Amino acid sequence: MTRLLVTGASGLLGANLALLAQNRGYEVLGWTNSRPLISAPFSTRVVDFCDSQGLAQAFEAAEPDALINCAAQANVDAAEKHPEHAFRVNAEAAGELAELARSASVPMIQISTDAVFDGMQGNYKETDSPNPLNIYAKSKLAGEQAVARANPEAAIARVVFYGWSLTGTRSLAEFFYNNLAAGKPVNGFTDMFFSPLYAVHLAEALLEMLQKRLSGIYHVYAPESLSKYDFGVRLAHEFGLDASLIRPISALDSDLPTPRSLNLSMNTDKLQSALGKALPNHTEGLRALHADLDSGLRQKLLSLTH
Repeated sequence: MTRLLVTGASGLLGANLALLAQNRGYEVLGWTNSRPLISAPFSTRVVDFCDSQGLAQAFEAAEPDALINCAAQANVDAAEKHPEHAFRVNAEAAGELAELARSASVPMIQISTDAVFDGMQGNYKETDSPNPLNIYAKSKLAGEQAVARANPEAAIARVVFYGWSLTGTRSLAEFFYNNLAAGKPVNGFTDMFFSPLYAVHLAEALLEMLQKRLSGIYHVYAPESLSKYDFGVRLAHEFGLDASLIRPISALDSDLPTPRSLNLSMNTDKLQSALGKALPNHTEGLRALHADLDSGLRQKLLSLTH
């Protein structure tokens, strides 16, 4: 049985990945930072990513067969206010984990972000030059570089995703679902484009990448892009909610405190070729999001911290 270490296991991606991997027969060890998982059906440990020595000791004790590093300071506005912490968690600690994994011959996937690009071009390929606009994106790009230097065999997965989370409020899908289900109007950006993959589909792709021992940078997204407004409308239609509650506005007219890229449409040809199949599209993703709500996944995730 493969012993899989999932860092950031209390985050949206980490929690979904850990549950999926356990269901697939992996022995999962989940690391968390500030939010202990009281009721997790897999082993957990609280690890401080700001403590280099403690990080190394925890990795040695874990004795993993594989590592997926989902841990991050992912709050864009908080990263802007506390850049040293963002760079410590997103870059320095990632590089240290990559070195530990290399020394132990443990395959690793580092989770990065679409935000490494400035959004001026769109349809970004892995070979396009990054140009991050904010501290979060700069720290994640520095993390990519630190991992690649320390461990050239590691895979770096650039991602953007949605799904059900431990708090019920972490993803754009939850934002639209929670508000529309309550009959509350919301804004949807018509000029901010992205290629989000449902978190469970993303987790499946990551496990396949591990099995194939891929290395280097891969774009792990839905194979089509859409605006955040259109995403909200599609979600509303999938769940039978009132799409007219979504007000179409420009991101340029919003009060976002931190600069963000506008066109983060992504090209996924490299990964689809490596996996030998197409990645799930938005229709498939939203349908799975709905099915997982009905099957109790959201409630299970909400219960992990209680």
